[in-house]
Amino acid sequence: MTILVTGGAGFIGSNFVRRWLHRHDELVVNLDKLSYAGNLENLAALSGNRRHEFVRGDICNRELVRSLLSTRRPRAIFHFAAETHVDRSIAETAPFVETNVVGTCTLLDEAKRHWDQLPPSDQNSFRFLQVSTDEVYGSLAADDPPFSESTPYAPNSPYAASKAAADHFVRAYWGTYRLPTLCSNCSNNYGPYQFPEKLIPLTLVNALAGRRLPVYGDGLQRRDWLFVHDHCDALELLLERGRPGETYNVGSGVEQTNLQVVGALCRLLDQVRPLPGSARYEDLIEFVTDRPGHDRRYAIDSAKIRRDTGWQSLTSFDIGLRETASWYLSNSRWLTEVQTGDYRDWINRNYGERASA
Repeated sequence: MTILVTGGAGFIGSNFVRRWLHRHDELVVNLDKLSYAGNLENLAALSGNRRHEFVRGDICNRELVRSLLSTRRPRAIFHFAAETHVDRSIAETAPFVETNVVGTCTLLDEAKRHWDQLPPSDQNSFRFLQVSTDEVYGSLAADDPPFSESTPYAPNSPYAASKAAADHFVRAYWGTYRLPTLCSNCSNNYGPYQFPEKLIPLTLVNALAGRRLPVYGDGLQRRDWLFVHDHCDALELLLERGRPGETYNVGSGVEQTNLQVVGALCRLLDQVRPLPGSARYEDLIEFVTDRPGHDRRYAIDSAKIRRDTGWQSLTSFDIGLRETASWYLSNSRWLTEVQTGDYRDWINRNYGERASA
């Protein structure tokens, strides 16, 4: 049997592919266009693995998607491919609409065409799993209950709006055609292989280089932090036990402010890679002008996925953060290679002109 993974050279997608192939015997067809955050080095451990087929291509390429579905005949599609960085969506919205909305619609169209041609038994077992985000729900006040699957969508960034639109189309293909879809809305992921534009790897990269550690606003924006391997486990269980047409929130239940996360990383680095003399990494923290529309708090109620699948988050934040830092410290070549001229240009554009807060 076969599964199709889109965006499987990115952060969450590559973690999922490696973890899946370690546990299962079936073929994985991995479709990724290798944008700036997609990286074949994320899949280097799979070199020579005949159960992993990498295809470079865009989910907006209808002919390519149709060909893959007709020739590989996957029993499931895990849809990770997306533009995901809020700051980039603020600077330029069009790529987010193209990939996250148009690309998802193209994939849904071709998935439905493929599904229509399957025998009834295969139709019943087929699944289309949309990997989405808690950011579609907007922002919570300090005393609000966590997001549940019935929380109304209220996206506040172009990125979140594009993912919300994609989620709505996924839901519509179930409601209109009964294409067996599922949607997972996860909290902030962290772990190995994350591109260093996101908070944790960006902080690590800057700290190790002795550069300032930019923190937006007052740094008190709260997030639910989910270790990527726990998220991958949740997606596997959703394929096996999730109910078609349903949405499932996936989170650890552990809330940390951005400032707490940066501080924890600094103290960890003080232990494992101390600076000369009495210098501390926390001395590098610099509060900078907040980004527009920055959501204050996200929190996740994962009761539904626990009830329906038995999943639970197993990795404590302290252990997950230590494992993450250890991976980056042990993979300096990977870090050097992803910090290309384009990456440096983006960091300079996004942070270089921000005034100290």
